[in-house]
Formats: sequence, C-alpha cells, structure tokens
Amino acid sequence: MNMHGFTLIRETQVKELSSRARLWKHDATGAQLLSFCNVDENKVFGVSFRTPPPDSTGVAHILEHSVLCGSEKYPVKEPFVELLKGSLQTFLNAFTYPDKTCYPVASANRQDFYNLMDVYMDAVFFPRITEDILKQEGWHYEADTADGPLTFKGVVYNEMKGVFSSPEAVMSRQCLHNLFPDNVYGLESGGDPEAIPDLTYEAFKDFHRRLYHPTNSRFYFWGDDPEDVRLEKVGAVLSRFKELKADSTIGIQPSFSAPRRVVVPFASGGDDKGMVVVNWLCSDVMDVETSLAFKMLDYMLLGMPASPLRRALIESGFGEDLAGQGLEAELRQLTYDVGLKGIDVNDADKVEALILDTLAGLVKDGLPDALVEAAVNTVEFSLRENNTGRYPVGLAIMLRSLTTWLHDGDPLAPLQFEAPLAEIKRRSASGERYFEGLLSRWFIENTHRVTVILSPDAGLGAKREQAEKDVLDRAAKSMSREEREAVVRETEFLKAWQAAPDTEEGLATIPRLSVSDLPLENAKIPSEKGAAGAAPILFHPLPTGGISYVSAAFDVSSLSGASLQMLPMMGRCLLELGTKKRSFEDLNMTISCKTGGMDSGVLLLTHAEGREPVSRMLLEGKVAPDKVEELFALMREVLNDRSFDHKERFSRMVLEEKARLEHGLIPSGHSVVSSRLRGRLSRTGYLGELTGGVSYLLFIRELVEKIEKDWKGVLKSLEVLADEIFCSSRLCMNVTALDEQKTALMDMCSGFAASLPAGSPAVPLAADLLAGPRAEAFIVPAQVNYVGKGINLCDHGYKWHGSSLVIMKQLRTGYLWEKVRVQGGAYGAMCSFDRMNGSFVLVSYRDPNILPTLAVYDGAADYLRRARFSQSDLNAAIVGAIGEIDSYMLPDAKGSASFARHLIGDTEQARQKMRDEALSTTADHFRQFGEALADYAAKGAIAALGGQALARAAEENNWQISILL
Repeated sequence: MNMHGFTLIRETQVKELSSRARLWKHDATGAQLLSFCNVDENKVFGVSFRTPPPDSTGVAHILEHSVLCGSEKYPVKEPFVELLKGSLQTFLNAFTYPDKTCYPVASANRQDFYNLMDVYMDAVFFPRITEDILKQEGWHYEADTADGPLTFKGVVYNEMKGVFSSPEAVMSRQCLHNLFPDNVYGLESGGDPEAIPDLTYEAFKDFHRRLYHPTNSRFYFWGDDPEDVRLEKVGAVLSRFKELKADSTIGIQPSFSAPRRVVVPFASGGDDKGMVVVNWLCSDVMDVETSLAFKMLDYMLLGMPASPLRRALIESGFGEDLAGQGLEAELRQLTYDVGLKGIDVNDADKVEALILDTLAGLVKDGLPDALVEAAVNTVEFSLRENNTGRYPVGLAIMLRSLTTWLHDGDPLAPLQFEAPLAEIKRRSASGERYFEGLLSRWFIENTHRVTVILSPDAGLGAKREQAEKDVLDRAAKSMSREEREAVVRETEFLKAWQAAPDTEEGLATIPRLSVSDLPLENAKIPSEKGAAGAAPILFHPLPTGGISYVSAAFDVSSLSGASLQMLPMMGRCLLELGTKKRSFEDLNMTISCKTGGMDSGVLLLTHAEGREPVSRMLLEGKVAPDKVEELFALMREVLNDRSFDHKERFSRMVLEEKARLEHGLIPSGHSVVSSRLRGRLSRTGYLGELTGGVSYLLFIRELVEKIEKDWKGVLKSLEVLADEIFCSSRLCMNVTALDEQKTALMDMCSGFAASLPAGSPAVPLAADLLAGPRAEAFIVPAQVNYVGKGINLCDHGYKWHGSSLVIMKQLRTGYLWEKVRVQGGAYGAMCSFDRMNGSFVLVSYRDPNILPTLAVYDGAADYLRRARFSQSDLNAAIVGAIGEIDSYMLPDAKGSASFARHLIGDTEQARQKMRDEALSTTADHFRQFGEALADYAAKGAIAALGGQALARAAEENNWQISILL
C-alpha cells in the first residue's frame, strides 16, 4: 500500500493497546512513521531523532531548546511559548536523552492537534537557529562595560549548573559515564558547564544539518484522527528532502575484563556523609523478554520495603536511604545500579560487599516463591492498567517503542507484552531457576561492574566558583580592547533583541483556535452519592477497564503541631511495619500479590466558603476485578490490626524520609520556596509547610534524635494519633470503577466502615500562619538559585475572579518567561494564584540571579496596569486558560478530582461561573489585577534557596539566613 509518498511496511492489531498499528516508510527519504489508530481522543504526535553527542558541550540539549525559537513558517522568537499561551494542548515539550531528542505534542482537539503538529515539524526541520539564539539558549559572554567583569549567561548553561549541584544527579551521570567509557553514553548530552563554552556556532549548525534530517527521524502518531491526514501532512513536509546518509548509530559498549572503581568529589555543605553505588552493564535492550524479566527482578530486589536487597541495605546501618535508580531500560543496553546515600565513605567497601553477598545469597538459596509472585503480579498489573498519570497514554507508548525502534529494532516488540509475559510465567512456574539465572549471569558473573563513590567536599562549591571566575578572567585578559567593547555591544544587542516584541505579522502566522471554538460548558465528571452507615461514599462510574480505585479519607482537622507533622510517617507505618496478623514482609508480599498497590498520604485543600483548611489522611488502593475483597480485607487489617512497636524499622524509615527530603532540596528548590511562602500566606499553606516543607524537614531531623531518647513516647504518640483518626465517624470514601461494579463495591465500603471503631467526629482547630521574618534565605551547596515572592491577594482586598486564570497564563508565558528566563537566563519561572485561599506566588527555577528576579516580580503590577493587550493576545490567553480548566485526565484522576471538589464545596455552578468569567476576560481585568498587586512589592514575603551568592545577598539585605545543608 502506498499513500502520500509512504509505503506500508507492516500492519498489526496490538491487542495489548486496543489499537491498529501501521509502520510506514517514506520512499524518498527513508523516514519511518509509526501510526496507532484507536479511540483515544487525546491524540499524540512526535518526531524523534537519534542524536548521539560528539562531546560534552551539550549541543544536543541546546539545539532542543533552540529549534523552538522561530522557524521558516513561524518567524517569531518563541513559537513554543505562543503555543503554550493559546492552545488546548495536553502536552507540549521536548526531551534530550543521552542518545535521542524527542519532540512530542498532544491535544484532544483535532484542529489544535494539527496546529501543534505543524509548528513542531517546521521548528525541527526549518529552524531559524541564528547565532543570537545559540547565545540565548546555550551560552555567551556578558559584560556591561569594557572594563567590567565578564560573566557566562545562557539558559542551558544555568540549567546544567543546577543539575550539577545535585549530588544524586552527579552520581547518576558518573555512573552512566563510567559504565560506558567507549561510546556516546560516556559523554554529557545535557552539557557539562565546564564544556558548554567550547561549543561553536559552526558545530551547532552542523549537528542540526547532519542529524535533524528525515532520514534520521522517527515519526509517531496515536489517537482517533484519520491516518490519511497524518500521512498527508508529514508527506508534505518531507517532500522537500532527499535521503541523507549520516551515521548516528549507537554502538555496543565492549565488556570490561574486571570491575572498576571511581571516587568523585561533590559539593557538600559541611556534612561528611557520602554516597556509594554499584553499577552493572547488562543485556541488549533488543531482548524484550529479558528486559521484561529485569523489571520483575528489579521489583523483587528493591520494589518493596521487604525486598531482600533493599532490606539488607536499609537495615545495615551504613547509610540513610537507597541510592541509585535500579533498572535503567531506555538506553542501548540495560543497566542496573544500587547503593546507599548518607554513608561514611570509609564504609563504601562494606556496602559494596553487602550488595554482592546479598545477591550471591539469593542465587544460592533461591528467590522465595512469594517474592516472585509479588513481582510478576505487580508488573503484569502495571502493564494491563497502563496508567500514565498526568502524561498522555500515547506519549508513554511512543517512548516505550523508541527503546528498540531507535536502534533499528521492532518498535512494537516492547508493546506486545503478552507473549514474553506468558513465557516468563511458564519458565518460572516450570521449576526453572529463571530469575536466579538472571542474577547469576548479569550480577554475580558479570565483570562489567563499576563502583562509584561520591565523597563530600565542603570546599568544592567555592572552588568551582573560583574556577569559573578564573576562566572568565583569562578570557578577558586574552581579549583586545576592541574585543571587550564588542562583547559589551553584543550584550546590549542581545538584551535589546530579547526585549523587542515580535511583529504583528509574525504573530499572525501562529495557528490558533479562537474563543468561539471553545466549549461553553465544563465537562462534568459522573458522581453518585451513597453512604456506609454514617460515612459518605462518592462513586464515579467511569471506564477503568475493570480496575477499582478505592480511597478512604479520614478527617484530621482536629490535629495541629507535631501530631499533624507525624501524619506522613503514620501513613508509612500502616503499610511498612506489618500488622498483628502479619510481619511486614508478609504484608508487603500480600499487597503486591493481591492488589495493584496501596498507598497513603495527606490531602490538604481549602474550603470554598470561609477559606478554611480541609485536611484528610488517605489510605488508597487499586485492584483487579477478581481481587476486590482482598483489597478491602487488607485495608481493614492495616487499620484495625496495626502494629507500630518496631523501633529499629521505624528509625530506618525516618532516616529514609530525612535523606529524601535533604536530597530533594536542590532539584526541587522551587517547590521548597513555594511551600515556605504559602505557609505565610494561608492556613492551608501552613499545614502543607508543616507536612512537606522546610518545617517538616526540621521536624524529621528532631524525630531522628527523639526516637533514640524516648522511643516509648514516640510510640505512644503514634498509637494515640491512630486511635483518634481511624474511626468511622471521620471517614469519607471515594470509589472509581465500572458502573456494573457499583453495588458490590458500595456493599464492601459499608462493611469496611462497619469494621472501624465509631470514634468521635473531628473538632476542627483553628490553623495558624507560619511566623517569621518577611525575607528568608535557605543556604545549600548549589550553583544556582530558586527565588520566590508571595502575597495573599484576598487579604489585600482582591475578590477572586475567573479572569485571574487568564492573567496567570499571560504572566507565566509572557512577562515571566521573557524577563526571568529569556533575559535573565533562568531555566524557568512560575506563578500561581490559589482560587480558594488567595495565595499569589512567583518563583524562579535554576536562576543565576536573585535581586534582579525580585525586581522583575515587583514590576508585574506595572506590567499588568500599563500593558496594551491586543484582542489576539487576550484570545490566546483565554484559550490557554480554558485548556488548563479542561486538562485531560485518566479515569482515576477524574475520580480523585471530583472527590476533592466534593470535600471543599466546589460546586458545578461555581466552576461554571469560573469558566464564564474566564471566557469573558477583557483588558480591564488585567489592569484591575495589576491594581490589586499594589502592595506586592512593599509587603510581599520573600523566600529563596541557593548557594553562597544567595548568602551574600541575604546578608547585605538583612534577610534571615538558615543553612539547610
């Protein structure tokens, strides 16, 4: 079959995905196109290129940013941002991997989907990648005067400085580079900050010429749009090309003859704790059965608290939490890594020996049948559920297909799991030591092993700062006066170019939906109310494929202080300490064998009336149709037969929690800053800070010591807390499942509620706000900053209006993007305005600046008051805001969203009013919001997280300084 210049290579019905798959090849260029046709309205398009980096200058990463900065058909500075402003997109981004670069888009609206697709194809094949774009997105020298100091600027440069500030990111890269010293995985595709300034414009352009060509591309489609149109649109673009031979193959790494060891310093804040990870290079990714078996083996070794390797490491006392990521299955060859963080580096040999001895013992003694069953069930459940969370299903399928397709293998092989799954189950059930054989071959006998030790160096941050200064000083000294003056002129030109608006003619080329294309009414989530005794039940009949999603929510509004802060650990206790009936090993295995997983957490919301917090403790689970009774039995058991008196295990859990919080500070600095600000701005924000922010980290650090000093007191507090909250008078349940499952599930909910003690209803306590100074600086060993400022607008007289959704969209994708990211060089900036409690927060991400960013924030009011928004600007922002209101959700997410709305009294009428107000937004609403920000500059609270540059700025401005690491 031939169509629009494509020849059909293969056609298959992929029953695992309820889709027809066709693989096409473009006759003139050799480009391949994988097309899935199904009933999913959330359509996905992607074009991916094999992009092995030639060095560590980050050319692949910088090019990923740069091609989205204007193209032949769309001659504006940021078509990507224009799409973010005014599209119904359900996904719009790009990814750089160590061996590929992917450009996916998704939308449930067909015309919007075609618009996105057209802009992306023009961007990657016909980009306007000028030298100025390389300077903006990659790197450039900057100087204000010919005699002043030089600095490095560039979005990717600062992004990677942020990446290299995280010990876990440093470890991950060192593991990869040392496992693959002889091929492209031994290079830094994202860009090493020390090497990025070596990238020339000529090399940049040549990389695009060679590798961003249809011959080196893989096109992908998913959803319910016509296949004929897919081929027609891609074919029209490819008609301008002929086949180009450029070798981009990824070679196989030759095996080591003996294990290796590497010691690497990392910037610490004075802590003497290090990290060790043992790494193996394993099988070819083309072997899909082995890849699937490795996922099961990974779950056996590390996936549960009772997993033998995980348990051996955590209970060893050598460290605080696991390090490494276990299985990596997206490269040319599988890799596996595991270790410990928070160790004395002198114990690295002991940790390595423990890992090897534990694995050898599993081979010798055999893997327990229950462990194998738990892993096989969990992986099989995940495959059948195919729950991709907030990402479109089609995007996850694209990335999965690329694991083999990228290397000229069968793109459907990783997707058609039934045959390899059946073979694994058959071989395992036959008595063959199947998984033990994998352990023996790829771990015990495998000499391609690298042990990487991260050693803390409190002075490394300062050394790097000085090294960068020395590089810049040498560069300045090597320049003539004329060259220094040229840098100043180039700096001025670049800033002026960045600040200059696009022409109306250029903006008019961006394809957009109009406001009239939008649905006038909100989509409703089906919801039916019921009761289990006094406990309310919300049931959502949705197409879940037979899986039932069950949540039990307990009112914890009576809690404050340390009791509230203990809730996250309480949730872990329920599922990780065992019960009076089962050891924690048995409980873990049973949960994995009988369900699709159980979880716990704290839900914090704000009620629509009165702005009071709504706080719930959740116990959740998901299960296949034939195991529903087992799920409810387990929920009853973990609540009614709980067993908390396990000091050593609880102590290890708290150390894990501490390590995870500490290691998350730098990668998620924007979240830390945002949480801190919200704690000052609303009572719900304060509860969130207590249970997940800096306050929670400090509580966990104190709890580590308290366990040793007063375990009986800690135990009593847990037991008293559990007795208070886990009762039917505080219960509300949420269930999402097929309509035909409703009666049975409602009966089981009633039985579950009846099994709980009646208890006493919650008597809400008045929550407080976080006390403290107006401006705070949290110091960590980071090379970049996360800068935030916030105010409660409702406390300052603003009455929430649906137009604020449109204004937030414009602020985020217009003002902040241009000022903080493009001109300031930060990786990103975000803004949010909480509809229920009034918190308004701006925060930057991987930001080289501090005070200049705060000045940008303070200028937001004038920007909104004085800006002249065209009708086109307004329409784009309205479309984008409605797209966020109508964000695509999978069935379980719909059920959870509806439940949250029920708890806070967010009615359909209120939500429709919000939509109506957003749709009718005018320029006057922008000006009114700007007036509401009048107090922001003078009275807004400030929080920032960063390194020594932040410490200096904070000291100069009399901010409170706290050293977190």
